[in-house]
Amino acid sequence: MVETLTVTQLNTRVKSILTESDLVKDIWIIGEISNLTRAVSGHYYFTLKDGSGELRSVMFKGSRGRIDFEPTENMKVKIFGKVDLYVPRGTYQFIVETMERSGIGELYLEYEKLKKKLQSEGLFDDSRKKKLPLYPRTVGVVTSETGAVIHDILTTSEKLFPADIILAPSKVQGEGAAESIVRGIELLNKIGVDVMIVGRGGGSIEDLWSFNEEIVARAIAASEVPIISAVGHESDVTIADMVADARAPTPTGAAKMALPDREYLGDLVRGYEYTASVALQRKLDIMKSKIDTVSVKLDPRRKLEEIGMLELRIDGLSNRAGAGLKSTVQNMRSRFNAVESKISPAAAANRVGGLKESLTSFSERLVLAVGRIMKDSHSRAEALGKRADALNPLGVLKRGYSYVTDADGNTLTSVKTLSKGSVIDVRFRDGSAEAEVKKVNNNG
Repeated sequence: MVETLTVTQLNTRVKSILTESDLVKDIWIIGEISNLTRAVSGHYYFTLKDGSGELRSVMFKGSRGRIDFEPTENMKVKIFGKVDLYVPRGTYQFIVETMERSGIGELYLEYEKLKKKLQSEGLFDDSRKKKLPLYPRTVGVVTSETGAVIHDILTTSEKLFPADIILAPSKVQGEGAAESIVRGIELLNKIGVDVMIVGRGGGSIEDLWSFNEEIVARAIAASEVPIISAVGHESDVTIADMVADARAPTPTGAAKMALPDREYLGDLVRGYEYTASVALQRKLDIMKSKIDTVSVKLDPRRKLEEIGMLELRIDGLSNRAGAGLKSTVQNMRSRFNAVESKISPAAAANRVGGLKESLTSFSERLVLAVGRIMKDSHSRAEALGKRADALNPLGVLKRGYSYVTDADGNTLTSVKTLSKGSVIDVRFRDGSAEAEVKKVNNNG
């Protein structure tokens, strides 16, 4: 008759078989400690591993007093005890009664050996590491397509920066994982992404071992694309972390390292816009001030006033020159008459003749000097008149242009001074017209 059992009944029966068998009790087992946890109760839980197998183990608080050292991760040990089965979960485990140290773990020795080799070649040097791009458009990711890593990276990137995420699916644990990681790195280099994240979640040294393989380290070092290593948690340091151009403690941290924060960029752009606006306004104010200064200098009414003042100066010079000439002649005539009354007729005749010649010569020189002064003054007045004509808007009107003034005669140079209903005066070459503004178009 076929027997029917519950799960608990089966697990209990198997437990009895295991605990009664001499084959699985009072035995020594050699392996390497991994995933070590010390509970609050004082019990130690860990996995004992070798090159191809693992065994869940527990050392209760009472057995801890039998050993004189503290068990640590990656420690190679010999444990003594028996196999038991944990009924609620249906899993068997090894109950450790005592433990002996058996040297440093083989995997740890391999890790240290490769680390020293690559360090001597300079693969860890900062000088050979590439800078990460500030604003990447594409981010390549080498990791498992089913793990939490790619999910964390995608979620984080959506919050930070609109970059394209390209996944190169890869094994991250077990046989063939190292080769798969290398193929992903080479593929993303061929595609030409801007930056690359290579990583996985945390685990034991065995779980992370593919990232301690030499072929992975050399693929990272040979990559033309900057690589961020995001392997395990912050306390786990792999060879890949040391060779990579940057190391992030977690995949989420790697995404934050690869991509800028859009809020920060927004603040940066707004700051640039404000600075540019202030500089532009300052420049416009300076230009407006210069235009106002030139406008005042080119005002035709002001130039006409300057010409009028010059004409007054010329008239004054002419009057002073005429008066001076008349005064000099009268003075010389008085002196001549005085001398003439004191000397003999013969001497007087000679003296008078000499004085007449001197007077005649002086008069001629004085006339020439006054002529030159008058000529220079008229030349300057004529030149100023031509400049005034060139600046005079009335001259420009003859070429088909016109200019506009307000009701008070002020020249209008900007549409901003107008409003609907304003009365303006439009001056043409042959007259003017009064107009009312119907609409104002501001092209600025």
